[in-house]
Amino acid sequence: MLHALSVHGYRSVRAVDLPLSPVTVVVGANGTGKTNLYRALYLLHAAARGELARTIADEGGMGSVTWAGERKKGPVRTAVSIRFDPVEYDLELGLPAVGPQDPTAFVLDPVVKSESIAAHVGKRRTALFERGNGSAWGSDDEGRRVNFPFSLFESESVLSQISEPHKYPELSAVRQRLMSWRFYHHFRTDPSSPIRSPQVGVRTVALAHDGADLAAALQTIFEIGDGDALSRAVMVAFPGASLEVDCDQGRFAVRMRMPGLRRMLDARELSDGTLRYLCLLAALYAPRAPTLLALNEPETSLHPSLLPALGEAIATAAARSQIWVTTHSTTLARAIGGACVTLTLREGATTIVEDAREDE
Repeated sequence: MLHALSVHGYRSVRAVDLPLSPVTVVVGANGTGKTNLYRALYLLHAAARGELARTIADEGGMGSVTWAGERKKGPVRTAVSIRFDPVEYDLELGLPAVGPQDPTAFVLDPVVKSESIAAHVGKRRTALFERGNGSAWGSDDEGRRVNFPFSLFESESVLSQISEPHKYPELSAVRQRLMSWRFYHHFRTDPSSPIRSPQVGVRTVALAHDGADLAAALQTIFEIGDGDALSRAVMVAFPGASLEVDCDQGRFAVRMRMPGLRRMLDARELSDGTLRYLCLLAALYAPRAPTLLALNEPETSLHPSLLPALGEAIATAAARSQIWVTTHSTTLARAIGGACVTLTLREGATTIVEDAREDE
């Protein structure tokens, strides 16, 4: 299990050290930094996938992701670290050098200033990998300290650049763990969204991040997952309703039967909120559960009456995955349970207030 997240110098987050639980719910008003913590966690996932530079570029480049408040003198750094017993992984990023001596056009790229993996046993810390000042070393499969025989791209994590993972088991284990995480923030539900039209599908054990393969993901749950639990979750949210997936020559389409209506409704006729709710259920009941499932503001577009049912579904998913949720809704936070953390801004910096349950 992931036990702690530490973020320093990321947008509104000057310094936050957050202990994590099997279920962690982060609550706060707009602009308090909920999504920044979610995005910082996602950076580690992107680093393991070899998408660190692209992810940061999509956010505006390193100049846009660093601490946005008043700075002290010294190098500009963004640091994210996580702890899952007994291992700690640290990643520190800086700005690219720009000037006559560094004629690069890639001014949005991050530069990995340092990166490390260590094991903690009691009070003892044992370094397993360290990177910095242009060099890197790690422990091989026999526990020996060896210098890396290959050069590293400065804009990407070492986790995505291991050519022989069997030789570096600790690095490989961390990479696989981070890559198994799943993040859901936005599902397209506009009229031209793939969700609303029949799609060619394959067996889908994990919903795509944008929900584009919703129908195939739902059918996969019905066939090899807990289809009964999925059906019950639909009925709890929409009493008297039922969910079906129409399969025609390899093309899959979502359909629902609503009480009082004489025909099935297809995805083109369902509301944005209903489709978004079905996407969330597909993520929560996926046959292949991630080690960490992160949902950013899942209540968006949902009617308040759906939040207790959503909270129940999220709490159920916690039996298979560690859960991270950011939300504006105290109703949803109460329905989920778990450790609830409230954020606020103090002098422009994201700050942890206290357990939200104490305010209710």
